[in-house]
Amino acid sequence: MSYFPDNALIIQSDRTVLLDVHAPKAKAAQEAIAPFAELIKSPEHIHTYRLSPLSIWNARAAGMPVSSMVAALQDHAKYPMPESIAQEIAALGDRYGLTTLKPLNNPLKPLKPGSAEAPDFSSDLSSDLSPLMLKVADEPLAELLQRHEQVGPLLGDRLSPTTFAIDLGDRGRLKQALLSAGYPAEDLAGYLTGDELTLSLRSTTETGEPFHLRPYQQTAAKLFYQAGQAKGGNGVIVLPCGAGKTMVGMAAMAEIQQKTLILTSSLTSVRQWQRELLDKTTLKKEQLAEYSGQHKATGPVTLATYQILTYRASQDDDFLHLGLFDQQAWGLIIYDEVHLLPAPIFRITAQLQARRRLGLTATLIREDGREGDVFTLIGPKRYDVPWRELEGEGFIAAADCTEIRVAQTKERQMEYAIASRRYQFRIAAENPVKLAVVQSLLKKEKGHRVLIIGEYIDQLKAIAQQIDLPLITGKTSQPKRDQLYADFRSGEVSGLILSRVGNFALDLPDADVLIQVSGKYGSRQEEAQRLGRILRPKRDGRSAQFYTLVSSRTCEEAFAQHRQLFLTEQGYRYHIQQWDA
Repeated sequence: MSYFPDNALIIQSDRTVLLDVHAPKAKAAQEAIAPFAELIKSPEHIHTYRLSPLSIWNARAAGMPVSSMVAALQDHAKYPMPESIAQEIAALGDRYGLTTLKPLNNPLKPLKPGSAEAPDFSSDLSSDLSPLMLKVADEPLAELLQRHEQVGPLLGDRLSPTTFAIDLGDRGRLKQALLSAGYPAEDLAGYLTGDELTLSLRSTTETGEPFHLRPYQQTAAKLFYQAGQAKGGNGVIVLPCGAGKTMVGMAAMAEIQQKTLILTSSLTSVRQWQRELLDKTTLKKEQLAEYSGQHKATGPVTLATYQILTYRASQDDDFLHLGLFDQQAWGLIIYDEVHLLPAPIFRITAQLQARRRLGLTATLIREDGREGDVFTLIGPKRYDVPWRELEGEGFIAAADCTEIRVAQTKERQMEYAIASRRYQFRIAAENPVKLAVVQSLLKKEKGHRVLIIGEYIDQLKAIAQQIDLPLITGKTSQPKRDQLYADFRSGEVSGLILSRVGNFALDLPDADVLIQVSGKYGSRQEEAQRLGRILRPKRDGRSAQFYTLVSSRTCEEAFAQHRQLFLTEQGYRYHIQQWDA
């Protein structure tokens, strides 16, 4: 058996891939398989990846051939790759595109029983996108799908042995059903034209500073739009926090030149989008509208929060504001922080497949497992760049990650030991000894801009009582939040204490130290977002410092290891320290 000791991968027949992090070619191997393999666990020495259908289909949708995936594994394998793995990758990868949604420009009568003649379909996009057809690779697959429990009811008249008429309103639901059946559709059905919106990117900001897109931002926008062809205009751009996802969104708007609806995670994010649009595009203030709890306006560019769109007085009431999706002829819908998309927005998005859709996120990970819905309803991953690659080019700050394990007092240990499993995590997370660690770290990082972030309000209030920093929670009014963020940017306050409101879309470029005192169980996306709060490049080139406090000998240790998975995949390493009072 051939053996290549410098290589890093051990490929197993169950579609798991082991990566030896100490092998000479480990970094190259990690970069080679990242586009099509999913990281499962990452302890100190051996990382485990999985070749999943969705990870392979995302890579195929981004244009990666099956042959490149197989070659990447073969080139970095310590031992010969099992032949079955190449066969399974080919079988899965080749499924992408076996079903294709296309416009049916010339409506035809249903195929008569027994007729073998297929109609001639034009490849041009229909102006009104109605009707649609599903083109299937061959007749046996067509028979299989017509009998499928989820797919069959969404198929219309059979127009040929391999084509079905599709109701325009079923476009999204059919894509979801086909993914569930294991035959993800390539959507080439095109888009409706929204109302015109004229805008361009500035060459200088309002303050006179030069402005231009970074190369990777240009590439991301280009891959999303793809010159307006049917294959472009929908999908997800994955970039690290602080890497300028907003700029990619603005570049897409400048390409499409149509009315745009921007959905964000918070009012703070709405205001940041407003500032960036006015600073870096030719849009005027009167062209921007806010649809929120405070304002219910629409305009050429409308910014809304997920919270207002999913608001209802009770679980039995209707969603009052989902009609916003139909109020204007949108040419583009931007889903900021798309990994947060709530279920009602998924449902309405299934009906919006004729609109161009752009998802922006730092990580496609969803703890509810609905990555498949993002893939089908928003679009496949169009662009992804490793965090450490942008760090090496100076576009985001370098970061040192440290996990500090904090012992509990004997009394607290006993409380933890006898508590039900339901409450053990909170007891560990709110370990009072963590306050002493925070105070010690503040002395160590004196002179730096600090964010302290946690899950539990009582814990954060206790910290705020002991140190002279303001606390921001979900109950803090928006004007008060905006003022405190502005005070932080100006240097009037040196640090902030934040609840979960600090997880997303905070533009605090000078923050260079983050102390995480507690988190939401094992949320990988939360860990990535919190590190992202301190990744904007620093003027002095200093590395950002990310501290996470974990109670030792508790379930918090296991949750912390799971939280770190995504960042480990990006190349970050956590230094483990034991707190000694």
